[in-house]
Amino acid sequence: MPAIVRPLVISAVIALGAPAMAQDVSLRLGHVEAPASTTHVMLEKVAEMVAEKTDGAVEIQVYPQSQLGSQREMTEAVQFGALDATAGPVAFMGGFNPVGSIMDIPFLYPADPEKAQAIREGGFSAAFCESFNSRGVTCVSHYPNGVKQFTSNKPIDTPEAFEGQSFRVMESAVLVDSMAAIGVKGVPLPFGELYTSLQTGVVDGEENPLDTIFNMKFFEVQDYLALSNHGAIENVVLFNPAVWDGLDPAHREAISTSLSEIIPEMIAHKAAAGEKSLEAIRAANVTVIEPTPEQLAALREKMFPAARDAFLERAGDEGAALFEAYQAAYDDVMK
Repeated sequence: MPAIVRPLVISAVIALGAPAMAQDVSLRLGHVEAPASTTHVMLEKVAEMVAEKTDGAVEIQVYPQSQLGSQREMTEAVQFGALDATAGPVAFMGGFNPVGSIMDIPFLYPADPEKAQAIREGGFSAAFCESFNSRGVTCVSHYPNGVKQFTSNKPIDTPEAFEGQSFRVMESAVLVDSMAAIGVKGVPLPFGELYTSLQTGVVDGEENPLDTIFNMKFFEVQDYLALSNHGAIENVVLFNPAVWDGLDPAHREAISTSLSEIIPEMIAHKAAAGEKSLEAIRAANVTVIEPTPEQLAALREKMFPAARDAFLERAGDEGAALFEAYQAAYDDVMK
């Protein structure tokens, strides 16, 4: 029987002849990333922080690398109460929460990570989490997990150079339309087919974070890398509502504050992994392009409106309200 269907463990510990004490709680949290990933390393730290804040009353067991199922299986298990919590990429949850595709809009955040985080904390994260809460889960945290860069077998040293190329994208109309705005044909392909597709010329290029480009060896079959920082990779931590609501308020506070406090360290850890990957990619003689601020602005000027319109066209009133919350936070930070 898969581990995902094992019941959660919550046991009250009451000393014989003594007043009732706070519940001792053991929670299982699953995710799809590797044990060395930023997500896993930081969630393990969160578990330590929560244990310390609750004097050991709350234990969070973190299961990496799809040990408890695929992201879809874990999200559904959290929804139905077979799993306590999951931390997952928003990009993998489009079918579960369609307005999550707002994260597919290129250049959603400024390049400065502090300003990007200020936008999240300026009301956008709260509104984004609320879009999950209406779908049978409780969103406890929304955090950054890297940014996407462009790679290609053809030059991508200017915005005009992208014209006529084909790039693999995830299954997303928002991404396809954003690519079309710069003359690129966006081709949805399974991630597992990407290396071969680049190698054989099915597509010219792709977009991924630096550590993914390195770890998946895409740099071996790409000649150019542009440090565009154009695409946000965002994760959420989702709890089963009954489990979350059943926790002692102090325990909920310990979990939510620990997840919030760890975000700066998460950003730094992910950035360090990216720098290490970039060093190795440079050593492999890939041509690394550093676009000027003017070139990045030119890309945003074309890609952002096209992606925004594609999102709003499909996301309905809920999506429009979420975009308004984003725009208000963005304008407040960037004024």
